[in-house]
Amino acid sequence: MKEQRQSSRFFLERYTAITGLILGLVGLLWLLMASPGAVQAELEKNPEKLGVFAEALAIIEDQYMEPKDTKSLVYGSIRGLVGSLDSHSSFMTPEEFRELRIETRGSFSGIGIEITLKDGLLMVVSPIEGSPAYKAGLQAGDRIMKIDGAITKNMTLLEAVKKIRGPKGSPVTLTIMREGAKQMKSYTLTRDIIPIRSVKARYLDNGIGYIRITNFQDQTDGDLRKAIKEFQYKIKPFKGLVLDLRNDPGGLLDQAVRVADEFLSSGIIVYTEGRNKTQTMKFYAHQNDKVLEGDIPLVVIINEGSASASEIVAGAVQDQKRGLVVGTKSFGKGSVQTIIPLEDGSALRLTTAHYYTPSGKTIHEKGINPDVVVEAASASDDKTLKEMRDEALERRMKREGLTDKPWSQPVTAEELKKDPQLAKALELIKKMPVRVGTTTARH
Repeated sequence: MKEQRQSSRFFLERYTAITGLILGLVGLLWLLMASPGAVQAELEKNPEKLGVFAEALAIIEDQYMEPKDTKSLVYGSIRGLVGSLDSHSSFMTPEEFRELRIETRGSFSGIGIEITLKDGLLMVVSPIEGSPAYKAGLQAGDRIMKIDGAITKNMTLLEAVKKIRGPKGSPVTLTIMREGAKQMKSYTLTRDIIPIRSVKARYLDNGIGYIRITNFQDQTDGDLRKAIKEFQYKIKPFKGLVLDLRNDPGGLLDQAVRVADEFLSSGIIVYTEGRNKTQTMKFYAHQNDKVLEGDIPLVVIINEGSASASEIVAGAVQDQKRGLVVGTKSFGKGSVQTIIPLEDGSALRLTTAHYYTPSGKTIHEKGINPDVVVEAASASDDKTLKEMRDEALERRMKREGLTDKPWSQPVTAEELKKDPQLAKALELIKKMPVRVGTTTARH
């Protein structure tokens, strides 16, 4: 009986301490997402909800076979809570939050790959152009089955990111299952510093410029404006622009809005709707401060690796009939993740809304359907898909990709032959009228 009383007293002490910690954390999270009155009312109405949580943590601390500190248990609890919501919501430790901020500002060390969880599977959204993953031939839609031999089933998105990233020069092995393949294949990649140069440019013939956006980071709009100004200065007359968003996994929402605003003079660019009224927002185009002169012809290229922010731009251009969208259906990530910093330096990445194109179409799990469908590989080509992929990989290794060459070097007929989507975009844009000085929408 004495031992039982001591055990009970210990439990009550631990229960009280952990309850205080959990109350603080849960209160903080709820205050960020609801009113103080709603938080207090819910706790008074159902105090047992929090009690069971704290009780379980106290028992784990007391009886688990290995000692666990309270902080790691609380972090694990929040991670499990947020991870149960959807594949894009997550909890970030202070270290992980710092990495996220670094990634959106310029560079990070890894293999250069955007991943997501889809139907419980770890999937490649897109490799970053010029990165180790890109050069190795990883593709949108590849399923990552193992990371350094560790099975990815039940692995969270952040756990996978943490395993894939690492110091420059260190190796990491991904085991991939590709659609249509009979067996898995392992790729051993050497991590490198991944510079995120999001805007790259070259020019096509007949006074037409070509700009590729690889992702949307905090300098994307400024870099886009610089590229357009350079075209206007060096190409006389400047007759049109091909905007390539293929394999662009997305990025910052505000940058997607600013990029789309460069091409639109009025109307809605995108709007979001969430359960909380603060997450229901509309973003509009503006008439002033445009770099692009008049209604220059515009064609946007997308594919299955175009996601999130790139889908916002393509959807706005398409719905407002500002230009044509060419390629294949995009990835279909139409949810908004809000980063909510917490007081100890950690943060929540919480899905708070879905976004919609100007006409009210949802992109989530549906994607953007192009106006003109053009497959990347010609069906009439006698070469097998493997041979074409091997050729593409060889070109990447030799840095013979479209944006590996300086912008002043025109895209050649041979390059266009290997890229039917870009060739079709050029063909279409040549037929579109140039109406400089007007803001009339085109179709």
